[in-house]
Amino acid sequence: MSLRHYLRRPPAVTAADAVRLVEGGALVVDVRRQFEWNRVHIPGAVHAPLEVLLERCLEFPDDRLLITFCTGGIRSAGAANLLVENGFDAVNMSGGLIHWRAAGGSVTDR
Repeated sequence: MSLRHYLRRPPAVTAADAVRLVEGGALVVDVRRQFEWNRVHIPGAVHAPLEVLLERCLEFPDDRLLITFCTGGIRSAGAANLLVENGFDAVNMSGGLIHWRAAGGSVTDR
């Protein structure tokens, strides 16, 4: 992934908005590394580490909003840009997992 994916500001939603969007059918795409996923993740999220996102995006539904997320929101910003460039309706969840938890979003370690 090139540097430009990180420099451009992607469409973004707050964590509180993301919680509501997931309740309405949006799909969370977790772009963190495996060890981060193993520690804790959002139930129902798809795990697609940033390094393999482009390879995995063919598995994603094209009829649902995709919400990218990581721990703090930087990697997921690049991921959202990449998905938008490849024709997906995607947004970045600003604040990442930290804000997700603060907004009342559930997490699991399973």
